[in-house]
Amino acid sequence: MRTKQVEKIRVFSLGGVGEIGKNMYVVELDDDIFVIDAGVMFPEDEMLGIDKVIPDISYLVERQDRIKAIFLTHGHEEHIGAIAYVLKKISAPVYGTKLTLALAEAILKEQGITNTKLHEIRSDSEVLFDKAKVTFFRTIHSIPDSVGISIHTSQGAIVYTSDFKFDQTPYGKNRADLGKMAQIGEQGVLCLLSDSTNAERPGYTGSDTLVAQEIADVIYNARGRVFVACYASNITRIQQVLHAAKTYGRKVAVVGKTLHKVMDIAVRLGYLHLPDKVTISIHDIDRYDDKELIILTTGGHGEPMSALARMAKQAHKQVNIKEGDTVIVAASVMPGYELGFAKTIDALYRAGANVIYRERKVHVSGHGCQEELKLMLNLMKPKYFIPVHGEYRMQKAHANLAKAVGISEERTFLIDKGEVIEFRNGVARPGGKVPYGNILIDGLGIGDVGNIVLRDRRLLSQDGILIVVVTLSKEAKKIIAGPEIISRGFVYVRESETLLEEATKIVAAIINQCLQTYMMEWSSLKSNIREALGQFLFEKTKRKPMILPIIMEV
Repeated sequence: MRTKQVEKIRVFSLGGVGEIGKNMYVVELDDDIFVIDAGVMFPEDEMLGIDKVIPDISYLVERQDRIKAIFLTHGHEEHIGAIAYVLKKISAPVYGTKLTLALAEAILKEQGITNTKLHEIRSDSEVLFDKAKVTFFRTIHSIPDSVGISIHTSQGAIVYTSDFKFDQTPYGKNRADLGKMAQIGEQGVLCLLSDSTNAERPGYTGSDTLVAQEIADVIYNARGRVFVACYASNITRIQQVLHAAKTYGRKVAVVGKTLHKVMDIAVRLGYLHLPDKVTISIHDIDRYDDKELIILTTGGHGEPMSALARMAKQAHKQVNIKEGDTVIVAASVMPGYELGFAKTIDALYRAGANVIYRERKVHVSGHGCQEELKLMLNLMKPKYFIPVHGEYRMQKAHANLAKAVGISEERTFLIDKGEVIEFRNGVARPGGKVPYGNILIDGLGIGDVGNIVLRDRRLLSQDGILIVVVTLSKEAKKIIAGPEIISRGFVYVRESETLLEEATKIVAAIINQCLQTYMMEWSSLKSNIREALGQFLFEKTKRKPMILPIIMEV
């Protein structure tokens, strides 16, 4: 079956460029829309109280009748974490490999979504559409069943590598489809979208087989308990720990709901092998000597450091770090979380642990470094190139690598979210912008926290709050009770009694003035209180607390 001629191709990102995570890319073939990945991003420091960030898909919602498919490349939350939110708004078939779909299905089940069309694909699958044939190629990453995607059109192929590295001695059975990648390149790649995460790092990413040897060596030499912290989705790392435990006669206790969920799915589907009688319940660790134990842990979103931080501070409900423990941090620090990572390492040392995280090769990235990125560019030989999945400096570094292998600056596009690259007759040009943005998730609320709420949270965290409570009689035109000022996070009340007394007098004067001049509009009265009190407090303290007047009428 031959695909139809495509007049216009549009490629853009709704997330995943200029940032780490939140990957979502869109390919439009005339009126047909294909969505690749639907990921989350973990919040930046200024996003106070926010749990996750997902892409704004209003552009897709308005055009959902044109969406032919959603493709998921692998099971990391940065690529599938927003799928439940997307499928609540959009009805479209979802394609992914067996493990990827199982992890996505678990997310959907948590959100009560059960009527989704999930289509399992393999690396040798072909999915035919009216204007495209979609094929897949196997990649090596830190989770099994990872694939890249090639959308074959009449103008050439649009290829998205997703996350990848080239490991010549990979751990386990996973192998990269090098021959297939080269074949796609020979057939003609119109545009390549490639992972930029490690574009600033020279050389090659280390092999997972070497990591297995290092972890086994640390466990062999440890005299007490061994704690291993890793990402919940890093099934390769989990398998290495289980094998080392079996080899050296230790039991593995698993801590973390997310880790349990991922391991259960991976075992059921055959991607993770549990050696006989190696795993135990965390509640049974007191039955074993310290030298017989490994505690495998991760955090609430599969992030390893949060659980470790609680254990180091003796605040974990199930197990805590003590003198003589060995802690293997088998994870790299996520960009933006360097300070929290450093504080956790410090707390582990304070608790008396022997911490292994830098001096030994107990973790390697799942993303390719510069030489691997250049190899991908040489295999694919794209006519045009768009560096994706990375902060801007990483995309820029990737663009420089492309230039080094012969792809000119004119054929490389450093796009931001919402920026469209349009192809007509195999020629690319900027194609305007589409709406984009962040949807913030706070607890069960999706999108109900916006910039104004974040601004208020920031103010509260910086200068605190002052609540002014007063009871008025409109008829008598006088104050019945108050004004009473309640301070939280602004000044220590006992040492600032004079300041608050003066503030109370200012509020009383404003209210009496308004009552006498028949200015009885509550909004105007509150505004006057905020303005006068804010000016007074700034003059006295150089701080700007949030001022919240509460007026009651009798």
